[in-house]
Amino acid sequence: MKRMIRKFTLLLATVVVTTAVMAQDDKPVASPAQTVKGTIKGANITINYGSPAVKGRKIWGGLEPFDKVWRAGANDATTFETDKDLKIGTGMLPAGKYTFFLIPAESGQWTAIFNKVQKQWGAYTYKESEDQLRVKVTPQPLKATQERLVYKINKNNFALEWDKLSVAVPVN
Repeated sequence: MKRMIRKFTLLLATVVVTTAVMAQDDKPVASPAQTVKGTIKGANITINYGSPAVKGRKIWGGLEPFDKVWRAGANDATTFETDKDLKIGTGMLPAGKYTFFLIPAESGQWTAIFNKVQKQWGAYTYKESEDQLRVKVTPQPLKATQERLVYKINKNNFALEWDKLSVAVPVN
């Protein structure tokens, strides 16, 4: 019986030590979750997104293909939340929480999408029939490369900045 207790104690100690050592793994997260909050036209805005890095890759037309719905971030699809109705482009977006997608284009305007279905992983289960609003947006070149994807909330828009482009969504 004592021998069995010793074996069990040794096994338990091994599990505890192994767990403690594994918990010390300090590898950085490849695409850390980020949140940005701000105010546009009196509405409180919250954007939750995964922030991937360029890491020397071709982003537009490479990692993120043209003419395909993209989660506008990494991991879980990006979410956009407003506590007031907003006029975005020529359409109205009711107060609420939406999944935000983009459709990049090789040239010209991109499509910004506010979708009613939340908690989506990537754009794999995206359905156009669940869109609340779609608007056309025009990407602009950045002066310097933005290594990590970021969202910025400004006075009259919110913008995704990554690689060599800024994609602002106007709020009227």
